[in-house]
Amino acid sequence: MLIPVPHYRISEAAELLNVSDDTLRRWIDAGRLASVADESGRRVVDGVGLARLAQELAGDTAHPGHTSARNQFRGLVTRVVSDPVMSQVELQCGPFRVVSLISTEAVRELGLEPGVVTTARIKATNVVLDH
Repeated sequence: MLIPVPHYRISEAAELLNVSDDTLRRWIDAGRLASVADESGRRVVDGVGLARLAQELAGDTAHPGHTSARNQFRGLVTRVVSDPVMSQVELQCGPFRVVSLISTEAVRELGLEPGVVTTARIKATNVVLDH
C-alpha cells in the first residue's frame, strides 16, 4: 500500500520555510522547488521536495548568526551525558548552571564535550508540538 505524499499550498510551504509567499513562488519559477496543480487548480508543493529544500536552507551559511533568541549565555561545557538518541549537556555560564537536552547527533556535530566554550540561546521555557 502506497502512503500518499502530503502536499502543501504555497502559503503553508512558505510559512514552514519562514519565507514570503513571493520568495517561494520565485524559487518554484527558478526550478528550485517543483509544484503541481491540485484538484482545485491551486499550485501545491509535495512534502518530500519541501523537506529537501528545508534541509538545504538549514545548511545555508549566508546568515549563520541570525536568531530571534534574546537570552544568550556564553559558558563552558562541564558535562555531557549521552545515549544513542539524546544527550544532556551542562554548561557553567558565570554563576549560572544551564542544562540542555539535545540530540546526540547535534552534540557530535557541534563537538560538545567538557572544556568546550559554547553559547546557550534560550527562547522559551517550553515547547509545544502540534500536528
